[in-house]
Amino acid sequence: MTSRKPDEPLARNSRLRLVRPRALATARRAVTTRRTRPAPRPPEGTPPRAELARQARHVLADAVRIARWAAVERGPESALGTAAPAVPAQERAAAALDLTPGQIRAGWDRARLAGLVELHGDTARPGWRLHAWDRDDSAVLRGWVALFDAWSLVHPAPEGVAPSAVAEVVEAVPQVLSLLQLSQGPVLVPALLDLLGQRVEELREERCEVPVAGPTPEPAEVTATATDAPATDGLPALLDWALDGLAAVGALTLDPGADARHATLTPLGNWAVWVKLEQICVAAQSPAGNIEQSAEDMLRGCARLTPGPARDEYRAWLAARTLSSAVAELLAVARGEDALLRGLAFEALRVVGAPAEPEVRATVAEPSLRPYALLWLAEYEGADPDDAQEVLTREEATWLWVDTAAAVADHGESALLVRHLESAVQGTVPALLDEVRAVGHPRTVQVLVALAAAHPDPALSKAVRRAAFQVHTGGA
Repeated sequence: MTSRKPDEPLARNSRLRLVRPRALATARRAVTTRRTRPAPRPPEGTPPRAELARQARHVLADAVRIARWAAVERGPESALGTAAPAVPAQERAAAALDLTPGQIRAGWDRARLAGLVELHGDTARPGWRLHAWDRDDSAVLRGWVALFDAWSLVHPAPEGVAPSAVAEVVEAVPQVLSLLQLSQGPVLVPALLDLLGQRVEELREERCEVPVAGPTPEPAEVTATATDAPATDGLPALLDWALDGLAAVGALTLDPGADARHATLTPLGNWAVWVKLEQICVAAQSPAGNIEQSAEDMLRGCARLTPGPARDEYRAWLAARTLSSAVAELLAVARGEDALLRGLAFEALRVVGAPAEPEVRATVAEPSLRPYALLWLAEYEGADPDDAQEVLTREEATWLWVDTAAAVADHGESALLVRHLESAVQGTVPALLDEVRAVGHPRTVQVLVALAAAHPDPALSKAVRRAAFQVHTGGA
């Protein structure tokens, strides 16, 4: 018999050649079933999305002009490209755009809040929404909703008001918006003030129900405290501040009226309130009750939804939490052993967007999260999702292939695992097996064993099984 290299016949065997290389499959695509549900219809009378996007473009017109000027004027003395632009830059922008320095500052803040510019450290860069502004109505509406969510940052709160009172009003404003949406017309400001006072009272009572360590106060003390701090104290000024802030972002209009001022939601504001109520209702009606679940249980409940409904669930879950705690909880799940949940956690973080960028960037140093974080950051910085994988090295792409295969092996079907083989970046099975053995993923053996058992081709199955044995025994 003539001597030969062990891998030589494998490389020549056409059955072991990956003839259809394609982009890396994600865990989401590998285990998703095609179950769909009808999209909810907006209330009757809601303008088409194209008209809503036109209105949103009008609201943010100055912010877009300023962001585009800053993208072109990149000189160190002329650019606005910092978190807090210097006065000379503001004056140059004001002269170039025929605006006042105050309008430049306000427009720059709006551009940041709407995602038209994104902060990277101390440097501001054009955001992906700015690039898509003229051609993508969905990007425009998402940018406006981001500004709507940040209405309390548009105007400073009244002076001399306790921060806790401001926080209570911000938390109670959704109830006011719901009343405006249900009324389908103007509502007198005094009626809104009554509702705001009731909601603030409820929030204070809910906080008082939390057990507090220490001696229980005497009844007389409780009575005195309640009398000294009435729930409506300072609320008229805070309601005016909230209504002015919402009007400034185009969510409502204020009219002096004959008897008293009244507020009316704009079509944009009416649509935004409906969208947020619908997101919460969808999550609350889901079989797992995702809005009340931990991040891990929420992701498991979303695992078999198609991407659109899953994003709705992520948004509703995020809306019920502070962003910082939600991001931390999602990353804690991503660090676990379940590869499927790791991929889904980063999909949920894509919904979070810019607020998650510092935490995601910090995970680049963690080997198990690095490929996911690099893809997230590439898409966040404007790369097309189909091209984002170019930021990965060969080793990182192989690690991600094994991690995705582990998700399929744990949660998918054998046929899906076989199809996942075609998504490898390597051109042949021997090359793939060599690199899989070298990458050191903790699930390598289990993945190879599952692939060997699932694949119908005897020669390929044998080669994969031999590779699994070599990894298990520490062989070459």
